[in-house]
Amino acid sequence: MLKRFSILFLAICGTLALGGSAFSASPTIGAPTPRGVQRGTEAVLTIGGGNLADAQELFFYTPGFSVTKLEAVSAAQIKATIKIAPETQLGEHIVRVRTATGISNMMTFWVGALPIIEEKEPNSDFLEPQKIAMNVTVTGIVQSEDVDYFAVEAKKGQRISLEIEALRLGTTFFDPYIAILDSKRFELASSDDSTLLKQDGCLSIVAPADGTYIVQVRESSYGGNGACNYRLHVGNFPRPLAVVPAGGKLGEEVEVRFLGDASGEIKQKIKLPATMPPDGKFGLYCQDATGISPSPLPFRLSADFGNCNEVEPNDTHVEATSGTFPCAFHGVIEKPGDIDHFKFMAKKGQVFDVHCYARRIGSPLDSVMGLALKGGANFASNDDAVGPDSYFRVTIPQDGEFVLSITDHLKQGGPTYAYRVEFTPVVPKINLGVPKVALYSQERQSFPVPRGNRFATMVSAARVDVGGDLAINVEGLPAKVTLTTEEMTAGQALVPVVLEAAADAPVAGSLGAFTAKPIDPKATALSNFSLMAEYIIGAPGQSIYWTGTVSKAAFAVTQEAPFKINIVEPKVPLVQNGVMMLKIVAERSAGFKGPITVIPLYNPPGVSSATSVIIPEGQNEALLTINANGGAPIRKWKYAVKANAPTAAGVVWVSSQLATLEVAAPYMTMTFERGAVEQGKETQMFMKVTNVKPFVANAKVKLIGLPAKVTTVDVDILKDTKEISFPIKTEPTVNAGTTRNLFCQITIIENGEPVVHNIGATELRIDIPLPPKKDQPMTVAVQPKVNPMPNPMGMPPKRLSRLEQLRLEQEEREKAAKENPMPKTAEPKK
Repeated sequence: MLKRFSILFLAICGTLALGGSAFSASPTIGAPTPRGVQRGTEAVLTIGGGNLADAQELFFYTPGFSVTKLEAVSAAQIKATIKIAPETQLGEHIVRVRTATGISNMMTFWVGALPIIEEKEPNSDFLEPQKIAMNVTVTGIVQSEDVDYFAVEAKKGQRISLEIEALRLGTTFFDPYIAILDSKRFELASSDDSTLLKQDGCLSIVAPADGTYIVQVRESSYGGNGACNYRLHVGNFPRPLAVVPAGGKLGEEVEVRFLGDASGEIKQKIKLPATMPPDGKFGLYCQDATGISPSPLPFRLSADFGNCNEVEPNDTHVEATSGTFPCAFHGVIEKPGDIDHFKFMAKKGQVFDVHCYARRIGSPLDSVMGLALKGGANFASNDDAVGPDSYFRVTIPQDGEFVLSITDHLKQGGPTYAYRVEFTPVVPKINLGVPKVALYSQERQSFPVPRGNRFATMVSAARVDVGGDLAINVEGLPAKVTLTTEEMTAGQALVPVVLEAAADAPVAGSLGAFTAKPIDPKATALSNFSLMAEYIIGAPGQSIYWTGTVSKAAFAVTQEAPFKINIVEPKVPLVQNGVMMLKIVAERSAGFKGPITVIPLYNPPGVSSATSVIIPEGQNEALLTINANGGAPIRKWKYAVKANAPTAAGVVWVSSQLATLEVAAPYMTMTFERGAVEQGKETQMFMKVTNVKPFVANAKVKLIGLPAKVTTVDVDILKDTKEISFPIKTEPTVNAGTTRNLFCQITIIENGEPVVHNIGATELRIDIPLPPKKDQPMTVAVQPKVNPMPNPMGMPPKRLSRLEQLRLEQEEREKAAKENPMPKTAEPKK
């Protein structure tokens, strides 16, 4: 169950919010300190960042937290007193801050079961470690070349367990190394990276004798810095590394075996929840009289099928463990070279998605999976499909008994090489998200809507085995906030969404989710929504080392923004290969005169635009240039723009309404003839016109792209014009050569607005004039003045074809060469 908690803000901070920061921007936060708290206690979290002076609420994505006091120390820091319920889940939790004017990014903090103590320097000498009690959580920092030592007392046969949260704290790339040593400096156990905890490690030993044991913490390559924080759990708690089975059916009691603990295999019966957790995440904690493991082992939940656990020996088809569908197969590749087999009956035509969950549940197994008729060869197999985990989709070829095989790709094995294989029917899914505006950024991944204003975003949909149009909606919006969008057609993966808050909407927040369903009432699909925050990125190649994923979006109604923007909806279409100047109008609050930057929310396929346009200070309008290429789909789109403006406290974002932008076919087509002219002379360029859509008023045609020192005039055409010509005039000093990519820009006025076409492509060749006759001075021939056609409806005079022009030019060159032969060069004397 997802909960959020809020309190009334302190009166002094309320005064600040109503004062100079009334137009504050969304806040940003860093990692809360301390980085973790103990459940069943009360703690004060200090959160630094920006634009926090008007903080009103903390959003928690998991239950168990209540805020008793929220205080703004400054615009850069708040303090929150929180109570952590005794039953709060151990491990990582995500928090946001909601202010009166925005929502922060997501950050994490951790909840543990043990009392918290701080590292005390100096503790870098093995002979002078910091003495600590058993069953505590130590918080510390590893500086460069720093090694922290802690001493604990243990009795023979007593378990000593360690687990560290370092990289998982999400503050910096910190690859920790932990170890347990005896008093003679002999290393009894160590842990660096692990498949279960990534770069963080965990381990357990059974004390071989009474005495003092030394716990070592350092960076794996002896690095470190002031940001390398850690939380080290030291105690007698169980710390298994795997669980079998690794899943079960909702509502059932299942007996599991915890594997990998130093004390040996631990068997327990676990009552599984009756319903799936909201975010789909679930894990098992191993708990006994000595304590509870600090973090869970991932555990799969199913609503439809139970378990089939391997029974050794099952190394061949003949020995395969028998299972009855529907079920999930579980086992352990216990030794190098081990191959597990399961057999089951299936019918021809059944289709299954077959997933092996190993690395995804923290197992070191690199699975290879195959499916065969009993006694036959594999007809389906896979190695790596989802990371190192195997997956394939299979259609059962005939009725009969089939055998599933699982092994390790490198023929490795061990007591924690656990797996779960699920055979599931193909279930259509729609995975929704919000595209990032920048790589690894959380900017605009939350949705603050100013009162009486709008906020826009794009929603993405990744379809799995589902087609057709989709209806996009949202659940959990704050009061008096509405959503406007359009259907996502079968060929779309993105759709614009505008959230609008009423002028009297209460300033408040909520956690909700975007949803999708097929328009076709006969079609069904599961809808999932998620947002990811990348916390740790590093080498090589900006690899992602730690992330946080949530299944809910954060929405809020915020205080009024000092401006609002609207699109003046065009009355004419944007034609293919055309251009439109979209008018954006701002409504300003009294006293607000600053510049406003307008940015397109998106562009439909085949449509491009200016990246931004600015409404200047004190002005209320701007024009956004939009273009459509020749392949832009012909249809009506919903279009919106975002806008931001700087205020005294930060940048405020709003959006326009969803306006209709129609992309249409061109009203006409044109066929161009190439032109040629000599320097200083004149010619005409001709185009044939085919009108596709009738228009009433005259159209203005411009020839675009002429080189310098070449001029022409605009031409008017009517709806039934068949041919036009442009008079071309060149100056004697124009550069010779061919100018390509000339085109016509046609402007048709419709409903009082221009429909601008960019049509065709042609070229103009400019030649150097022929040389004058021998003994005759070079002169520039006076050409008769070429005027544009007085009547665009009239037919132009008959002209030579291009081939005829080239032949005539060649004849003139040959004639000139005969009349002005080149003088012979005198031969040298012998």
